[in-house]
Amino acid sequence: MGAEATPAVPFRDAVRFWAKLGFINFGGPAGQIAIMHRELVERRRWIDEGRFLHALSFCMLLPGPEATQLAIYVGWLLHGWAGGVLAGVLFVLPASVLLLGLSWLYAVHGNLPSLQAVFGGLAAAVVGIVGAALVAVARRGLETRAMWAVAAAAFVSLSLLGAPFPVVVLAALALGALGGGRAGPHP
Repeated sequence: MGAEATPAVPFRDAVRFWAKLGFINFGGPAGQIAIMHRELVERRRWIDEGRFLHALSFCMLLPGPEATQLAIYVGWLLHGWAGGVLAGVLFVLPASVLLLGLSWLYAVHGNLPSLQAVFGGLAAAVVGIVGAALVAVARRGLETRAMWAVAAAAFVSLSLLGAPFPVVVLAALALGALGGGRAGPHP
């Protein structure tokens, strides 16, 4: 089964993009998803906004790393199974090698004040990236005050009240059904 028609993207351009993303995808899922949105939807226009948000919603419900799943899905859309495998491998491998190198550096030289300062700066940068990504994704995905209220309630439930994730998802689903929430675009 192949992907639906998408803009013609040369395979070599996809290889370059996924490799670059693999080296810069720090910041956790929120940062990774924001980078993919900016590059794939806004800048390169390889996938449209509706398809991206629909895929993101679906990937967030699946167990496992949603940003990686989203990369694999978009790779599959662009180039079938080979694109999905390529996107998955290049999304994970470069960052893994970089983290292995940083881990070694920290284990061997972590007590040096200059290196501690570098790691402190990296931590601050990651927090900034994640915060900016969260705001960007929320602005695109939350269209009404009711959606913002549900998102805020979910945040409070998860982070402050310690509610189980499946319970929060089911509650949001029930609120959407009761409120007549729109189905959104479908792939």
